[in-house]
Amino acid sequence: MIRRQQKGNPPENKYDYWVLSYEKPLRKAITPLSSAPMKALLLEEYKKLTVTDMPDPEFGDHEVLVQIKACGICGSDIHGFDGSSGRRIPPLIMGHEASGVVAKIGSSVTNVKEGDRVTFDSMVSCGKCYFCRSGQQNLCEDRRVLGVSCSEYRQHGCFAEYSVVPEHIIYPIPDNLSFEHAAMIEPVSVAVHAVNRTPVTLGDSAVVVGAGMIGLLVIQALKAAGCTKVIAVDLADEKLKIAQELGADLGINPKNTDAVKAIQDATGGSGADIAMEVVGATATVKTAIEGTRKGGSVTLVGNLAPEVNFPLQSVVTRELTVYGTCGSNGEYPECIDLLSRGVIQVEPLISAKATLEEGANWFDRLYAAEAGLMKVILQPGE
Repeated sequence: MIRRQQKGNPPENKYDYWVLSYEKPLRKAITPLSSAPMKALLLEEYKKLTVTDMPDPEFGDHEVLVQIKACGICGSDIHGFDGSSGRRIPPLIMGHEASGVVAKIGSSVTNVKEGDRVTFDSMVSCGKCYFCRSGQQNLCEDRRVLGVSCSEYRQHGCFAEYSVVPEHIIYPIPDNLSFEHAAMIEPVSVAVHAVNRTPVTLGDSAVVVGAGMIGLLVIQALKAAGCTKVIAVDLADEKLKIAQELGADLGINPKNTDAVKAIQDATGGSGADIAMEVVGATATVKTAIEGTRKGGSVTLVGNLAPEVNFPLQSVVTRELTVYGTCGSNGEYPECIDLLSRGVIQVEPLISAKATLEEGANWFDRLYAAEAGLMKVILQPGE
């Protein structure tokens, strides 16, 4: 049985390891994994990460204990690091972009076995609400996210040697996919889901506003979906260079030129058939909308700001269709296939691979917005 925790901050006991929204009778203690305690990178307080000993996690009949081999530092972890997101209340083990090896399984688990190489979704859906039963698990009424702590729940994540996840969000990975690349499937799934939400027709032109991590993955997903011309827009020339290396046909820097006019010039004066906004700010939303042709579609992926000024008349008078997109919804098998076949490339996006002990330093560098840094992968199991 799943229940909601009472409102208020999660308990301060860092050793209360597992999910607070599960009834304890569903849990059972496991045999110690080794003579040494489990190591984890713990957010003890905002801007303070410490590698510390944690007790062996517990798991239920339908859950899987995974030895974490790789876990990416997400932008949302950086926003949680300083408390600005309000969704990483200490003490907490963050991290939700992960892969590893099945160490132990619950008594009712049938889809994986010990020793399997796996990755898993970052969102835990309940499987019972209207949205789950309608095939929209990403909109689950009781969804929880690995490595998140908020007023409703705390669920430790994967910056640790081991983590527990329910069987229904686990996916085996092929041998030709490295753990580091498999850890990137979570952000790839966000990009693929966003493109799946968008009515892409073979031969379409597309503009992607924001060439950060997700934007660069969206560019590749658009190409895979059949767009023949993809235009990247970003304020950083180095990101535009990577965008073009990964498939963008044109890079536009609004600091140097009128972005909307440049988009129109590149599309015969009409604007792109579709636009993907991957920042979430007023200026970038406006660029995406104004850079789209009449009757075109705009998909809003970024959510940097909770509210933006919206160019309503431009959308209404030019009859644009606007889509929102959140996380992913069952695209993991598709993403695993795209990565294993090399259709989507993630290695160019990985800036560094580091140990758990080096994690705090890399958080500091990412938080300081060090030039050239994109994705850092921690390797707890190495």
